[in-house]
Parts: sequence; C-alpha cells; structure tokens
Amino acid sequence: MNTANLQLEGLYLALAAVNRALIDAGVVSTEQLDLAFRKTEAMAMGAERMNSLSPAERDAVCFPIRVLQTALESPETADFTELARTVGMTKPRYNDQQ
Repeated sequence: MNTANLQLEGLYLALAAVNRALIDAGVVSTEQLDLAFRKTEAMAMGAERMNSLSPAERDAVCFPIRVLQTALESPETADFTELARTVGMTKPRYNDQQ
C-alpha cells in the first residue's frame, strides 16, 4: 500500500478523535458537526465542479468528509477499514449514474 494512503488513514482517525473530544467536552454537538460536514460536501460538489469530475473523482473528493461523518455515527472503536467500508456501502449515486 502507498505510504501516503497510510498517512491519510492516520490523519482521518486523528481528526475523528479530535471531533469526538470536542463533542465530549461540550464544545460542539454531533448535530453541528454533521451539519458542517453536509455543508462542506455540498460546497465541494457544487454544480460547476460536479460537471467536470468523473463519479470516481467525486467520490475521492467526498471520501474524507464522509469518513469523518461516518465516524460521528460509529462507536469509538471503529477502525479505518470499517469506516471506509461503511462509506462505500452508503454513498449516494449521482444524478448522471441513475
């Protein structure tokens, strides 16, 4: 496996842990983070960009956002493989894939 991929896995897990710590400390709610992730994905997939990317490229852009969002809904013991599998199984189809 590419070393950069392993570094990104670690980064995603670290960010998920920071998110969990912020929730536990009462700094932010799960709902607030979920809304922030939804807004971020919507911005990333704006109409102009959506037309210029393939479905695989769209998934690549959205993957980190979806992993962090999925981690919010998962038990604290969820590992990266489990999170990535869930993202893959629950990702929506795009209008041009229907």
